[in-house]
Amino acid sequence: MSMQIVECTLARQRPRGDTNTTSLAGHAPPVASGRVPRIALMALALRFEQLVHSGTVRDYAALAGLGQVSRARITQIMSLLHLAPDLQEKILFLPRVQSGRDRMHLHELQALTALLDWQEQRHRWNEMHGTAT
Repeated sequence: MSMQIVECTLARQRPRGDTNTTSLAGHAPPVASGRVPRIALMALALRFEQLVHSGTVRDYAALAGLGQVSRARITQIMSLLHLAPDLQEKILFLPRVQSGRDRMHLHELQALTALLDWQEQRHRWNEMHGTAT
């Protein structure tokens, strides 16, 4: 089995040692507080799908090799693409976690991804989050 290598070149934005974070306009860029929820894997799934679809990466097995994760982990991440589009959007725009644990976890969403009916997915989502349909 041959492995495909993906290379990219990154340009440095500022010289090494320069800790000045002001923008060109002279103002510090806004920094959001908190951390990105771990379930932001949704964005990763969308990017992986794009890489495979464009031919940049041969298949999901190659992605697993490049990311040094198991094929099963890639499958878990890619299963998020089976969610209804509006649920995918909700995941992508979850608020940052200010403190404590994430409110949503991948294992909770795995049950939703197994449902083929998007209406049923939405119903279960609302049950999980205590929102009305």
